[in-house]
Amino acid sequence: MAEKDQQQQTYPPPQVNPYGRADAELASVAATDERRKKRTKWFIYIAAFTVFQIGMILLFSLTVMKVRAPKFRIRSATFGSFEAPLTNPSFNIAMVAELGVKNTNFGKYKFSNSTIDFFYRDIKVGEAVIPKANAKARSTRKFDVAVTLSSANLPSNSQLGSDLSSGSLPLRSESRLRGKVELMMVMKSKKSSRMDCTMVIDITRRELQNVVCK
Repeated sequence: MAEKDQQQQTYPPPQVNPYGRADAELASVAATDERRKKRTKWFIYIAAFTVFQIGMILLFSLTVMKVRAPKFRIRSATFGSFEAPLTNPSFNIAMVAELGVKNTNFGKYKFSNSTIDFFYRDIKVGEAVIPKANAKARSTRKFDVAVTLSSANLPSNSQLGSDLSSGSLPLRSESRLRGKVELMMVMKSKKSSRMDCTMVIDITRRELQNVVCK
């Protein structure tokens, strides 16, 4: 009987190791966290690349693709025949003016024929022809124009006698260039450059001085 009771004796079920399940859960959490970190990194990389691209496009638009009107100026002048008598106040002066077209764009500037006018106290005293040409990208195109300055059209009551006595002949020049800036061989933008310069001819030294351009 005791033997039967011994056979019928029950034993507790085998214990399940809780640490095995915990390790599996930790591994799953770690894998999930690793994937999240990778996704975050990729998101950061993509966002940084996008910002970089936008910045480069803005920089390109504000520098290379931005078209500015070239600056058109009188740089200097030399003189040939020079008549400016005080006894009979008048002048007849042969002048060769050096002009400059400063092109700050990243494409060349092609301009058409034009003229430059010279004024003495708002009265026109000379005119010269500017031939068509071009100014290379990021450079200054220099060229000479010959003009004869004459007082023939001045009224008798002008201030010429006083100016010649002081040794200074005030002048003003006006001109406008019309042309196009060519970018990357495909884009063309119309731009005009206006000249408005004041200057003084030193009668004694026969020099062009105090050139100021707006």
